[in-house]
Amino acid sequence: MAEPTVDWEPHRSEVRPWRQRIRRGPRADRQLREVTVSLPPMIRDLDYPLDRTLSAMTTATAGGLSHLDLVHGRTLEALNHLQLRTESVDSSKIENVDASLADYGRALLGVGANASATSMASATAALTRMVEDAERTRSIRREAISRAHHDLFRRNPDESHRAGHFRSTQNWVGGSDWSPRDALHVPPPPETVSAYLDDLFAFADRLDVPPVVQAAVVHAQFESIHPFIDGNGRIGRTLIHAVLRRRRVTRHLTVPIASGLVTHRDSYFDALNDYRAGHARSIIALLSAAIGSATTESWRTATTLGEIRSRWHDAVGGTRPGTPLHRLLDLLTEEPIVNVELVARHVGGTTEEVEAAMATAVAAGVLDRAPRSRRAPVWLASDILAEVHDLSQRIRAATHRHRD
Repeated sequence: MAEPTVDWEPHRSEVRPWRQRIRRGPRADRQLREVTVSLPPMIRDLDYPLDRTLSAMTTATAGGLSHLDLVHGRTLEALNHLQLRTESVDSSKIENVDASLADYGRALLGVGANASATSMASATAALTRMVEDAERTRSIRREAISRAHHDLFRRNPDESHRAGHFRSTQNWVGGSDWSPRDALHVPPPPETVSAYLDDLFAFADRLDVPPVVQAAVVHAQFESIHPFIDGNGRIGRTLIHAVLRRRRVTRHLTVPIASGLVTHRDSYFDALNDYRAGHARSIIALLSAAIGSATTESWRTATTLGEIRSRWHDAVGGTRPGTPLHRLLDLLTEEPIVNVELVARHVGGTTEEVEAAMATAVAAGVLDRAPRSRRAPVWLASDILAEVHDLSQRIRAATHRHRD
């Protein structure tokens, strides 16, 4: 079978001296004296040669996402909250970080959760920061990436000392824990990271590259640079959304692209390797398919949210706008995991009115008490959480069908 045509400048290889700082691990690791690093091209002035098929695909993807954002983005705030959480959860799953939605919600509330749930909540904060900064500044900035990385790791006791700091040592992907021996990818040396990031930001701020192509290349280039010791995957996927927001493909929504990527985790990593070999088409097509699937299924979720809200209205016997109960039901479509403090902050009213509204919602089956929350009570809007899970599953299934 013939090799696909190179459509992007491939990475170069260069042999560099290597010596372990801490003499640990197998003898082969301790005896390693040189390592082959991968040097990405500088991309600020490069253009991707889109063929007709891929051009039509990426244009349709961007158009479909913009239409969803136009119709539902401004009026359905709950949709963005739900999509944002779905994206953060599935982006974490790509890195083998998993937790229940209830634990994830407790972590968001700051009332105690396991390490995985806390990591997911931190990923949500990092994603939010990146998107908001791109929207406000109309740029992809070093400072925003650094602060997003700080958001991701500031609550991690093992990594908090590196939170927000670009690496000053050589890192690698795969292979041994003690040295780059047999690594799948060895990024460029640490002294080159700053120049590579400047080049990346220059490409990310261009306006003459199709947005989906730009987002895919920015993501793949960032993963190749691997500028942090840990967290590159999750921060790299926030860049996809930041580019789309900067280019005004979206103005309000953050569709769960990672739900599509986690479906074909091996294909996703293969596409990043293809990029390094000079075949950018793989990651562009994969990202375009994931965005398309996420957009299609988000239309369905928008309808479902309206149906759930109407069903709740009937279940509690009707509500009047402006009352604590009415505002509580609105809140739950956006924040399906709550405690009394959160409800009081958003709903207003006296303590008695807030407690009465929550009791009515519990009696009507709108809210359920979360298990293992005796000391710090938490309540779940199970209908919304079920839709969070279902949206992720539908995107995965749609992406699988699209690939087939």
